[in-house]
Amino acid sequence: MPIRRVTFRLYPNKKQAQTLRYHRKLHKELYNAAVYNRFTQYQKFGHKVDYFEQQNCLPAFKEVWMEYKECNCMTLQATLKRVDYAFQRWLKGLGKRPRYKSIRHYSGWTYPSKTGWKAHTSGDNGYLELAQIGSIQMRGKARVWGKPTTCTIVYRNGKWLASITVEVEEIKRATDIGAVGIDLGCKSALAVTDGENHDFVEAPRFLRKAEAKIKKLSKAKRRKTAPNRRKKQKASSRWKKAQAKISKITRKIASQRQNWVHQVASDIVRRNSFVATEKLEVAKMTARAKKGKRKKQKAGLNKSILDVGLGMLRSAIQSKITEAGGVFIEVPTKKVKPSQTCPKCGHQRKKSLDERVHQCQVCGLTMDRDLAAALVMLLWGQGKLPGFETNLVDADVSSSTSDTSKRKFAGSQKQLGQKKRQKSALTGLDAKTSPSTK
Repeated sequence: MPIRRVTFRLYPNKKQAQTLRYHRKLHKELYNAAVYNRFTQYQKFGHKVDYFEQQNCLPAFKEVWMEYKECNCMTLQATLKRVDYAFQRWLKGLGKRPRYKSIRHYSGWTYPSKTGWKAHTSGDNGYLELAQIGSIQMRGKARVWGKPTTCTIVYRNGKWLASITVEVEEIKRATDIGAVGIDLGCKSALAVTDGENHDFVEAPRFLRKAEAKIKKLSKAKRRKTAPNRRKKQKASSRWKKAQAKISKITRKIASQRQNWVHQVASDIVRRNSFVATEKLEVAKMTARAKKGKRKKQKAGLNKSILDVGLGMLRSAIQSKITEAGGVFIEVPTKKVKPSQTCPKCGHQRKKSLDERVHQCQVCGLTMDRDLAAALVMLLWGQGKLPGFETNLVDADVSSSTSDTSKRKFAGSQKQLGQKKRQKSALTGLDAKTSPSTK
């Protein structure tokens, strides 16, 4: 069954908020203790500690640290599994070396199963019942509600949130069979074409519009006493107030961008079941310029790219169209070169970034550069681009029935359950085959 994630805002009373903060602190300390145990065992004794060894130590750990008896045992196992994820990602080269977490950078804990919590809601507001904490009022609305499976308690920006995963029985399928090509950019966030009709979606520029206000507040903040750990200097109350104002604006910008991204993605998927776009590597596109390579211009370009949220927009479109049963294709940019290729004859000519109109010297086609690139991607995805043969093995094709995209994983709770069942089955088999002693 397909799984959705729904986030609700929690409204605990003073006593419940204090208990939530205490549980968050306990899980943070357990996380750090597990990280310390793994590094110490390997450095001093050459012993590699795995998840099951730490999980088996939990009963003895709770006998020494009595306060952990208040926490649900499944949540403690989930925290240890979070440590295991961090080490697996590090050893596979997918992440950095695991570090100890401060309370500021430890968001919350997870209920990986249906024990210890219960959501009293049908997807619209309701109450969240947590063991040892009580019933907490929550507000929010899910597009589609189903059978709750896991719950994650998160503390973010001074607010308590409940992120609940639900199993959904039905998925909204695509009814329109339209096909479009999409070119992502900074000035026009999207250039969309179906071969006949064209459309531009202008970039909202949320950060650029609020940039002057942020600069003014940042200048005022620099006049206050900032925290300095080396000098053991605490931040002044005025510095904290100034920082709170800046954080409030940046959070609003992020919320506006996220809302805009989902609206645009929903509008595209509502009318089309086939989307072809370019394969972007936003992390490399927004890398810092080298010395003497127009650092200010590159910094401005990076800010524009991140302001639009190209990676978030691409991911939202892919997720929604895959969920609706459509097809999402990422055209290999280095091979096809959409912005340098003519959609009519397939002739390629290198263009500079300031050249915003496509003018083919072979067939004479003249049209907007972004629309020409979107049309190239659409034709390539359909196998109709002159001079090119579509090979879907080179492209990243995602749909509800097939997914050839390759991605490295560092384990999951589902895999953990399978390992536990295999371990218990082997233990039972050994018990049956071993001779009985009297």
